[in-house]
Amino acid sequence: MVRHVILWKLKEEYCADEAVQEGIKNGLEGLKGQVPGIIDIKVIISPLESSNCEVMLDSTFVDEAALKGYAVHPAHVEVANTKVRPYTASRNCMDFEC
Repeated sequence: MVRHVILWKLKEEYCADEAVQEGIKNGLEGLKGQVPGIIDIKVIISPLESSNCEVMLDSTFVDEAALKGYAVHPAHVEVANTKVRPYTASRNCMDFEC
């Protein structure tokens, strides 16, 4: 299995926008069942005050090939281009075998 974890810092004007955060969460979590190879996918949008980011994606894939397929899958690209990228200022990612 492969884990794919992303931390996003939202653009300043969206940091407190619950609709934007819910849109990211619903869009990404809605990919389960649409994109082959996703075992689990969850988005956290309620970090503690000690955090320095607003949104976290924690996802698990059957293997690295499934993760690569997810990256280019049309459903994922649509969510990324409409629900995530327009609102995020920075992105940190770690992928690893588990």
